[in-house]
Amino acid sequence: MSFAGFPDEGLVFYEGLEADNSKTFWTAHKAEYDTFVRAPVLALLEELSAEFGTAKVFRPYRDVRFSHDKTPYKTHQGAVVTPEGRGAGSWYVQISADGLLVSGGSWRLESDQVARYRRAVADPVQGPLLEAEVERLRAAGWAIEGDRLVRVPAGYSADDERIELLKHKALHATRNWTPTDWLHTPAALDRVRDAWRDLATLNAWLADNVGATTKEPRR
Repeated sequence: MSFAGFPDEGLVFYEGLEADNSKTFWTAHKAEYDTFVRAPVLALLEELSAEFGTAKVFRPYRDVRFSHDKTPYKTHQGAVVTPEGRGAGSWYVQISADGLLVSGGSWRLESDQVARYRRAVADPVQGPLLEAEVERLRAAGWAIEGDRLVRVPAGYSADDERIELLKHKALHATRNWTPTDWLHTPAALDRVRDAWRDLATLNAWLADNVGATTKEPRR
């Protein structure tokens, strides 16, 4: 199946799920999810796989065990590509009633990765490279996000260069497109591909300087 766009019916499905996030609604409309959401996402990822790698498609069910919000279903469909053996630096895509979202970088770093990230940010060679790339992405319309400390991290000074980057515990760039005509056409593939290519330098920096965690996987 070749990618032909994200059908409007998929966005309508998520509008309904936002209004009625229940098993009754899900059961009655699951065929719409399969046809108008999951199938187009899989087709998109197949088109991108030769360049970026195999994606993990997230389950539509929420993990509510430790959440105050007990609604059972996610109101978006997301997928992520993490190059094998690189550790940090991934590509993400998401479709929902709000439109299309693309993102790249790292969303959660373990403590050993955060330590390596901060050493690289403080480095006189690697730090300016990241700073320049972050500024380039921001100027191109990307939002620079990620969990960060309010205070100066231990071992650093408020006078340190790139102190705002040093406060980050994770770092990713994100951009959104609200529903528009091209979203329902093959042009959406070009948007995602071009956006992911634009994130290649950020992901390479993270892979080279942060890498994979050496800690035991979380349960």
